[in-house]
Amino acid sequence: MAPTGFRHPDACWHPSPNVNHRRHGGDPDMVVIHHTAMLTAEAALERLCSPDPPVGLPPVSCHYLISESGRLWQMVDEIDRGWHAGQGAWGDVGEVNSHSIGIELANTALHPYPEPQMRTLEALLPGILARWSIPPERVIGHSDMAPHRKSDPGPRFDWRRLARIGLAVWPEDGGAAPVDREQFHADLARIGYRRPEDVDALDDLMLWAFRLRFRSSLAEARTPLDGKDCRIARDIAARYPARDLRGT
Repeated sequence: MAPTGFRHPDACWHPSPNVNHRRHGGDPDMVVIHHTAMLTAEAALERLCSPDPPVGLPPVSCHYLISESGRLWQMVDEIDRGWHAGQGAWGDVGEVNSHSIGIELANTALHPYPEPQMRTLEALLPGILARWSIPPERVIGHSDMAPHRKSDPGPRFDWRRLARIGLAVWPEDGGAAPVDREQFHADLARIGYRRPEDVDALDDLMLWAFRLRFRSSLAEARTPLDGKDCRIARDIAARYPARDLRGT
């Protein structure tokens, strides 16, 4: 049975006022990984705990923040709803904040993720997944659920490393498959990718988000769909059960 709440014993408890109850009335069932895109972890901590953000920006929060040196802060109890995901969707989830636990990694978006930071993340994730019965395919990046506005944790984040220890998914090595655009987008939908409404160039946007995650590449972002994309999408989609897109 899942706990009624959880404050991590190894984290510095630094509560954020930007928190409320999960709107669907249930437990978290996914994890969203972010980068802060700020100069320091301390600056990010201040922003994530501020009830009075800069003009034009909304108040935000996250469950956990990990510094480059591996220091861990917790700002929101896991049972509660943090304000980290914003507009976007993943699979049958249309209100990601209510379904997710958010983890921010201090990173300017310009440099690799340091070893101490990755080790803390690798120590943190197994407990979260076990407490809430979250499978590794439900550990996603911010860009996966909001490709129209986000690119984090970005191409420098090592998803393959997490997958090797069962904390995410990664494709098996292989060649290429026949290029089939219709099948590719069906596979993306099964994985969880949702096309944002009222956004131009949707096919290009979805391909960009998929490559950012599973090919760790911005350089290839604007090249046409290829057989490697189709093979990876088939591989990853096969690991996901069919889900109804209810938009909860």
